[in-house]
Amino acid sequence: MEQKIICQLQKICGEKYVYTLSEDVKRYLYDETEELIRPQANTDCIVVRPSTNEEVAQILQTANEMNFYVIPRGGGTGACGAVVPTKPSVILSMERFKNIIEVDRTGMMITAQSGVTLYELNEFLDKEVHELYFPCHPGDEGAQLGGLAVENAGGVRAVKHGIMRNYVKGLKVCLASGEIVQLGGKLLKNNMGYDLMHLIIGSEGTLCVILEVTFKLHPRLEHTGAMVVSFNNAKDAIDCVAAVQTSGIIPLAVEYMDRVIALKTAEEIGKPWPLHDRGNVDIIYMLEGKSEDELYEMAEKIDMISAQTGALTCIIAEDEKKQKVILDIRSAIYEVFKPYFVDSLDTAVPMCHVNDLLTDFDNIASKYGTTTPRVGHVADGNFHNFILRNNDGSVPEWADDIRREFYEAAITYGGTITAEHGTGKTRKDYMTMQYSPGILSIMKGIKNIFDPKGILNPNCILD
Repeated sequence: MEQKIICQLQKICGEKYVYTLSEDVKRYLYDETEELIRPQANTDCIVVRPSTNEEVAQILQTANEMNFYVIPRGGGTGACGAVVPTKPSVILSMERFKNIIEVDRTGMMITAQSGVTLYELNEFLDKEVHELYFPCHPGDEGAQLGGLAVENAGGVRAVKHGIMRNYVKGLKVCLASGEIVQLGGKLLKNNMGYDLMHLIIGSEGTLCVILEVTFKLHPRLEHTGAMVVSFNNAKDAIDCVAAVQTSGIIPLAVEYMDRVIALKTAEEIGKPWPLHDRGNVDIIYMLEGKSEDELYEMAEKIDMISAQTGALTCIIAEDEKKQKVILDIRSAIYEVFKPYFVDSLDTAVPMCHVNDLLTDFDNIASKYGTTTPRVGHVADGNFHNFILRNNDGSVPEWADDIRREFYEAAITYGGTITAEHGTGKTRKDYMTMQYSPGILSIMKGIKNIFDPKGILNPNCILD
């Protein structure tokens, strides 16, 4: 990186907040993307850590004037390589943007700076705003709020409360030009002009830098419960989930797990999975209610529907300790299986085609002489199935072929290649499978309007 760029950034933020040494920079080069599929980071980078909106604006103005790339970075918890710099870049870390700006109890909204982590937000709400909470939980609580918005994060609770797009009501952003603008706000209705805010959600740092986020909160329900129901096969399990939803019960979360994944993960983290004998597939239901009676009523109805759709066993975790064991095992799957897979896919289809998709997955895997273990946010049709490594840990020569066939299967049923992880730099080569040249041209046009010099996050989403 040129010394004149470093000097200018030090003038803006102070020498202390500009990292130039490789040992300081290297921890900002990668995110949580699987090592075997993530892009190689360009090490000719520096890190700048601003603390004010004005500093961010000056950095972007300088980038336009001195022609260097800027990679906006949150907590580094993403899984699509979006923040991995593939060209010499200034990595703009938002970690010092830590303020909770406003809580609107009447409107049930909160405004916070983009560097506040999910953990810090939840901790603040637990201590200061007991009656409200933020249901969205995409996984890693080290994720920053700006990152959650710019990746349009999903997670296990999307079935009831939606994905990040359903929570974001307002964004304060710094455009590539350095102009600071407010998009949206605390309004529930706003029909004036084009909805630019929703273009930003999911844009992965390619259009602007998020400074503040206003989120919708929900009334806190004190009573929670968990159930695990086992089935012989995926079809029975999916049919049960569909029957529960059409009965009028919308659980907080509904998670699908192949039994082999549940048992392996439980063994690795030293916790007992509640089901060991019959069954090949487990469905986890997370419930919330205003009272214990409401919880038990939902659990009884799910148990009855499960029995009618082929369930073998139903276990209810009645206390927080047992619920935590189930959730800890589900949360640990990704890290436990990381050494065994090349890629964890992120496809989604309409709920009515989930059985079709899983059948196709098994048929495709069989064609290549492998299996494809999976977990899924089943009630919203989003599945993570694994492309496994060879026994010696190497990447099968057919890994990309099978990946493309899995994607084609999802698209056939009106689905998507990526439901919650994002396009980033790992999925962008597959954009032409899902979108026509005309649509891609419109997307490139949007990028050019927001960022005419192309300084923001090059090679992400689009070439």
